[in-house]
Amino acid sequence: MIEVKNIVKTFDGFAALGGATLTVPKGAIYGLVGPNGAGKTTLLRTLTGVYRQDSGEVLVDGEAVYENVAVKSRIATIPDDWYYFLQSNVRDMMHFYKGVYPTFNAERYERFKDVFAIDEKRTIRRLSKGMQKQVAFWLSMCVMPDYLILDEPVDGLDPVMRRQVWSLIMQDVSERGTTVLVSSHNLRELEDVCDHVGIMNRGKVLLEHSLSELQDNTVKLQVVYPGEVPELGAEFKVLHHASTGRVHTYILRGNLDEYRTRMEEFSPLLLEAIPLTLEEIFIYELGGVDYAVKDIVL
Repeated sequence: MIEVKNIVKTFDGFAALGGATLTVPKGAIYGLVGPNGAGKTTLLRTLTGVYRQDSGEVLVDGEAVYENVAVKSRIATIPDDWYYFLQSNVRDMMHFYKGVYPTFNAERYERFKDVFAIDEKRTIRRLSKGMQKQVAFWLSMCVMPDYLILDEPVDGLDPVMRRQVWSLIMQDVSERGTTVLVSSHNLRELEDVCDHVGIMNRGKVLLEHSLSELQDNTVKLQVVYPGEVPELGAEFKVLHHASTGRVHTYILRGNLDEYRTRMEEFSPLLLEAIPLTLEEIFIYELGGVDYAVKDIVL
């Protein structure tokens, strides 16, 4: 289990993390989402021990991460900007990973040659961005990590390889109980693979739930009233309201059945519940902190 407890991290007086707290259950695929500058990358770098938090705790299975070799040996990470030695080829980096991680599986490395189909003797810096990402996955998954930390992991991969990589990750989660924490702006993709989601903004995690709980707790209703539009009371937790003609669309936080019952008191001509995507939940949850699509007059 990963536990981040109220961590603060500042750079030259700027608080990149201002008391962030999250919990990643063992064996989960946890999607961390948020706008640019929310602090996601800083959080991941603190979690992997690259940064040391100013205050708070970062724990993996109850142990602090920073300068803890035993814990770090169980974590593999693929940052957005993956590091490799400039003159190295894939096989050179394989030997480097093998020297750092005692659990490195050379057999798996050989098997993955057929999956990634990259010449291991080619200099990595001469590979395309997508091919470099493939190499990062090839090596990181051969570490056999208990924890896999990913920052924009499939950026640059073609659709077939994206599916292949996620298939390998989900196989490790299923068979080995690997815990995955992934930060990405591709919410549609996260919706397909994640079972837990945390929404982050301005250095804090605003909320975190299982994906099913998050979707069950956010409701989208379309309503047509028979006459004047009623004013909804405080019991309606409205995140967003829009209208097109007589059709009113509400995004509400709460239970669908309860809102249906309350709306029926207005005798609507139409009352329809529409499933919300993770992208919609993300936008409307952040709407309360001035995060919305703005109309600009040109």
